[in-house]
Amino acid sequence: QEQLVESGGGLAQAGGSLRLSCAVSGRTFSTAGMSWFRQTPRKEREFVAGINSSGTTTDYADSVKGRFTISRDNAKNTMYLQMTNLKPEDTALYYCAMSSYMYTRRYESAYDYWGQGTQVTVSS
Repeated sequence: QEQLVESGGGLAQAGGSLRLSCAVSGRTFSTAGMSWFRQTPRKEREFVAGINSSGTTTDYADSVKGRFTISRDNAKNTMYLQMTNLKPEDTALYYCAMSSYMYTRRYESAYDYWGQGTQVTVSS
């Protein structure tokens, strides 16, 4: 069973930066598409960014494009989300998700494993 553990969340000021990490235990990380999702109490969980198994293809929600960068290190079984120019509306619980597919997808049902989430709070 794969386990995903997020870290790096916290409090940031608007315009600031944070870097999230998702450490994955198991043998299939290098063949799995990975994504970040986020959720607030008022909204359904939404897709943020995704990356294919080799790291050569990425996808971003329009709301974060140009500000967030997703990456992965298959040698370390870890995925990252570099967040810059943070806005208060980025405040959410951020989840990493692992798919059985090599390519990233924007819908939750494509993902078999989820982390517990890491809280990001951006103050204005």
